[in-house]
Amino acid sequence: MPRVVIVGRPNVGKSTLFNRMVRRRVALVHDEPGVTRDPLEAVVEWAGRRFLLVDTGGYDPRSPEPVGPQVVAKVQEMMDQADLLVLLVDGRQGLTALDEEAADQVRRLGKPILLGVNKVDDASHRALVAEFYALGLGEPIALSAEHGTGVSRLMDLIVEALPQQPASSDESDPIRVAIIGRPNVGKSSLINRLLGYERLITSPQAGTTRDVIDSHLVQEGREFVLLDTAGIRRRSRILASPDGTLERISVSKALGALRRAHVALLLIDGVEGFTDQDRRLVRQVEQAGCGLVLVVNKWDLVQKETGTLERYEKHLRGQYPLLEWVPMLFVSAVTGQRVRQVLTAAAYVYDQAGARVPTAVLNETLRAAIATRQPPARKGRRLKIFYGTQVGTRPPQIVLFVNDPALLHVSYQRFLENQIRMRFGFAGTPLRLILRARRGEGSLGAGSGRSQAAP
Repeated sequence: MPRVVIVGRPNVGKSTLFNRMVRRRVALVHDEPGVTRDPLEAVVEWAGRRFLLVDTGGYDPRSPEPVGPQVVAKVQEMMDQADLLVLLVDGRQGLTALDEEAADQVRRLGKPILLGVNKVDDASHRALVAEFYALGLGEPIALSAEHGTGVSRLMDLIVEALPQQPASSDESDPIRVAIIGRPNVGKSSLINRLLGYERLITSPQAGTTRDVIDSHLVQEGREFVLLDTAGIRRRSRILASPDGTLERISVSKALGALRRAHVALLLIDGVEGFTDQDRRLVRQVEQAGCGLVLVVNKWDLVQKETGTLERYEKHLRGQYPLLEWVPMLFVSAVTGQRVRQVLTAAAYVYDQAGARVPTAVLNETLRAAIATRQPPARKGRRLKIFYGTQVGTRPPQIVLFVNDPALLHVSYQRFLENQIRMRFGFAGTPLRLILRARRGEGSLGAGSGRSQAAP
C-alpha cells in the first residue's frame, strides 16, 4: 500500500490534518509543541484509492526535549519509507528557518512532494501563501486543517501523485491488539521486539508514549494491528502531575483504544508484580468486552528458583475472576524470551471470542450444571432457567430465559460462567450472561420456582 508521510516543524497542525484526513480523532492534539513523538499510521480511502497515511513528530534538530534526537531520527526514517511526502507549514507564522531546513531534507530524497500551507482560515490570510514559493517545492496548497477547507483538494492531489498499483484483494480485517499497562512496563519495547525494528521511541522516562500508535505486521499468516498506548496511572496521580491535562488526554485515548481493539495485552512488571492499578485495568478490559492476554514483562530480571513461574501464575490467577481463564506469558522484551508467543496467544483469544456454541449443546451444559448445584433460594423462591442461547460474539453473549432475573445470585452466575467455560473454552474473553424473564414450564432443572423444604 502506498505510504504518504506528513512532515513539518512542531505545532504547524500535522496531527490536526492527519485527524481530518482519517476522519476520526486518532492523533492527540494540544497547543503545546512536541505532543506527537511516535509516528501514527492509518489507512485512508479517497477517490477509490487506499493509502497509508503517517503523522510524524515535529522536525526540530535543536529541540531541548530529552527524546528530541530520537523524534528527529524517527521523522527521517519515515521520510525514507515514504512514497509521497506532504510538507506542512504555518501560514499565520510565515516562512521560518526551520521550514527551510525541513524543505531541504525532503528535497534531497527526490520523492514526490506536496507543500501544504495550514491555518489559512479566510481570504485575509491567502496573501501569506505566496512567500512559500521560495521553498522551491511547487505551488503551495492553502488549507485549514481545523475547519477542513482545502483538505479535499490536497487529497485529490495526493491520489493523483500516488504510484499506480492494483488494489489489494485481501478484504479480511486484521486482528486489532491494544498494548496497555502502567507507565514504563515496556509496552513500546515489546512492540519494537515484535516488529523487529525500532518503530517506537523508548526511554527510561515514564510517559514517553502519548498517542495511541498503530503498527501493522503479519505473523504466521495472520495480519495484526498493534495499538501502543500511553501508560495509565491512577487518577489521583494524574491530577497531581504538572503535565496533568496532557496526560489525561493521553490516558483517555488509551482507554478508548480498548473499544477499537479485539484483544488487549496487559503488560505488568515482573519485578514489581501485580498492583491495584493493574487490577483496575483488567476491569476496564472486561467492561470494554475486549479479549485479554496477561503478559508479565522483565521476566529476565526476576530472581527465580524451582517452581517460581508456577507460583507466580497461581498468585496472578487469584487476583481477579477473569484471570482464571486468561492466557499468561512470562516474557522479556529486552532479550526476546517468549515474545513470539504473544501474538499467537492474541490470535487464540480472538478466535475464542468469536466462537459460537450450538444451542442444544449449551442447554445440555446448563442442565448438567443445575443438576450439580441448584440455584440458591431467595425469600422462598428459586431461579428457574428455561433455556439458553448464544446471541453474539466478541465478547460471547448468552441469553438465559428465566422465571425472574432478580433471583440470580452473583455467586451462582459465576458458577454458571465457569461451567460454560469448562465446556466451551472462551479463553481470555469476557462472557456476558443476559437474563430475560418469561413465563412457562419445563425448566432445565428439577423442581418448581418455589423452594422446597427438606423432608
